Amino acid sequence: MEWVFLFIAGLFEAAWAIGLKYTEGFTKLYPSVLTIVCMFLSFYFLSQSLKTLPIGTSYAVWTGIGIIGTTILGFLLFNEPMDFARGFCIILIFSGILGLRIISL
Repeated sequence: MEWVFLFIAGLFEAAWAIGLKYTEGFTKLYPSVLTIVCMFLSFYFLSQSLKTLPIGTSYAVWTGIGIIGTTILGFLLFNEPMDFARGFCIILIFSGILGLRIISL
C-alpha cells in the first residue's frame, strides 16, 4: 500500500506544480486554493508512504513522478518544447524510478 500512497503523492506533486502556473503568483483565489490543497495531499500521501519506505527512495520516486508528470503536462497544456533530448531524459528518470521500485522488493 505504501507504493500506492507514494504514487498518489507524486501525482499530487505534479498537480500542484502545474497549479502554480495558474495561480499567477497566488493572485487568483480558486487556482491558489486548489494548488494548496494539492500540496497538502501530496505531503500527506508522501508521509504515509514514509511509514515503511526509506526516505531516500521515497523522495527520489516522489520527485521523479512529479518531474515526469509536470513535464508531460507542461508539453500538453502550455506548448512547452518536447524534443528527443527531453524525452530521453524523461525516460532516464522513469528508468530510475522503476529501478528503485525493483530493488525495494
